[in-house]
Amino acid sequence: MEKIDFVITWVDDNDPIWQNAFHSYLPQSQYTDDVRYIRYRCWENLRYWFRGVEKFASWVNKVHFVSCGQAPDWLNLNAPKLHFVEHSDYISSEYLPTFNSDTIILNLHRIEGLSEHFVFFDDDMFLIDKVEQEQFFRNGLPCDMAAFNALSPGSVFTHNVVNNLCVINSSFKKHEMLRKHFWKWFSPQAGTKLLRTLFLLPWPHFTGFYDHHLPQVFLKSTFEEIWEKHEDILLRTTAARFRGIADVSSWLFRYWQLAKGDFVPLNVNKDGAYFEILDDSLDKIVKTIERQKKRIICLNDGEVSSFEVAKERINAAFQKILPEKSSFEK
Repeated sequence: MEKIDFVITWVDDNDPIWQNAFHSYLPQSQYTDDVRYIRYRCWENLRYWFRGVEKFASWVNKVHFVSCGQAPDWLNLNAPKLHFVEHSDYISSEYLPTFNSDTIILNLHRIEGLSEHFVFFDDDMFLIDKVEQEQFFRNGLPCDMAAFNALSPGSVFTHNVVNNLCVINSSFKKHEMLRKHFWKWFSPQAGTKLLRTLFLLPWPHFTGFYDHHLPQVFLKSTFEEIWEKHEDILLRTTAARFRGIADVSSWLFRYWQLAKGDFVPLNVNKDGAYFEILDDSLDKIVKTIERQKKRIICLNDGEVSSFEVAKERINAAFQKILPEKSSFEK
């Protein structure tokens, strides 16, 4: 089995140095939702991400922890499997500081020592039960679920997806790729999402892809290939300190792998679950964690009546299944 790395990005919104930099560049930002406080507030559960990795994916080769130079005071920077990465280690200084998550992700392939096979986690994605390498890669290819989708208007994300699709449609002929990789696109692993593909099949171009909100599985060579062919577009996004409507997003790399056929069909939703943290979903989130109903969970920050109560309940659930310190903690 190939070496598989994990990559996670993180920011400490309570850091006064970061806050000063954020607000000093903020007036230059337009058409962005990056200014919403819920995108940055800290749930104080990062340690459970590391505990989950050590307990449920001990096979991981290296964990690349990416930040602007921040690290929680409990993090053991000398942990054998930890690679502490600052933005300045792999992003050109002319584009720093950056508050654009796409910039941070679009350049991940430049991280020194990053494996060809890696899994990218947002800091709200956790392992809550044992996962095998085959959950992410098989026969050297990423495991993913391919299905078409149609866009709905209304947010900066829609603009970004359209920009992604412009790159994809200029690089691949939809029906040619479907014929070439027929059984990947029409695999039973797509489940009910296969209906979307069938419905959107007559359109001559890619109209969109089903987006899951779980860890994304990448080949580093995919990043290198797209940068070689579309450097101007990626540099334009990299130069934007906040996300905007002119950007491409990190989803571009996943779409490229799907369009090219560089994947193995897998129903990622079978072992993974996405939740927005809301008053109505809190009980279900806690039960899913405590009873380990899934192997992977994504907890997207949402509006709750009491942030402190929600944080306490969720972290208590994590503590129940992951009570022991990991080697990543001091």
